[in-house]
Amino acid sequence: MQLRTLGLSPLQVSPLCLGGNVFGWTVDERTSFSLLDAWLDAGFNFIDTADTYSRWAPGHVGGESETVIGKWLAQGGRRDRVVIATKVGMDMGEGRVGLKPARIREAVEQSLRRLQVDCIDLYQAHKDDEDTPLEETLEAFGALVKQGKVRAIGASNYSAARLSQALEASRRLGLPRYESLQPLYNLYDRAVFERELQPLCERERIGVISFYALAAGFLTGKYRSEADAGLSARGANTTKKYLNERGLEILAALDEVAGRVGCKPGQVAVAWVMAQPGVTAPIASATSLAQLEELVAAARIRLDDEALRRLDQASREG
Repeated sequence: MQLRTLGLSPLQVSPLCLGGNVFGWTVDERTSFSLLDAWLDAGFNFIDTADTYSRWAPGHVGGESETVIGKWLAQGGRRDRVVIATKVGMDMGEGRVGLKPARIREAVEQSLRRLQVDCIDLYQAHKDDEDTPLEETLEAFGALVKQGKVRAIGASNYSAARLSQALEASRRLGLPRYESLQPLYNLYDRAVFERELQPLCERERIGVISFYALAAGFLTGKYRSEADAGLSARGANTTKKYLNERGLEILAALDEVAGRVGCKPGQVAVAWVMAQPGVTAPIASATSLAQLEELVAAARIRLDDEALRRLDQASREG
């Protein structure tokens, strides 16, 4: 496996990241362990989660995904083989939200405990907190790096303007900078990243670990009519957002390229993101070993110029 450097950090990551949002939610603990083992066995090392996963599910309080990953790591022989990324900042209830220093200090201890590790490889601001000065947030993250509790920091869901301001603040104050950005980016959701964030990340050498590479499953071709909304827990939201004329045009292009390459539409969608300039490792989730095998195979697909042109033509907004 050819590893990639994440930004200017010391982290070496696989070109595809396994999304942990499903662990402890739509995937039980035993299956999660199997998926994580298979991920390592296939030569991949990058795993992304967050403290808030999966607070949205009935009866959940957040931290379920980190807890599952922690139990898996506690079995031994795995910690040095993986790069663990988690996040802070989303609402965890009871006023636990945002990126104030006290919240970051509290949250990191809870994540370390759930993950059963001494150090988090990549600790990310899950979303921007405009009520807290960037300098205060970065100083709090910097303290964690100095204490050895975090190796590198990253940002998620930041605008280009705010990410640029954060980078300038780090330079001015001599603080660790955000080495990665986790934006929404896939064949359907292109405009914001490509117009504003991609040029900034390439210029500043920020690693990009985009989420929703499969557009919540839509780009697998699973949802082709309103009747398919009931096929998964997130089907209704997926069809509402993506099932339209443009979405169907993208699926047709994926079908065409997949038929020519000899793979599945979802694999082409992942391979397309991996081929985009500046992208270090897109994030994709799997709920079964069969799906994981498809992701592993997708990481090895190299799309030719004709395929890239066809997909670009079908998916370009406007």
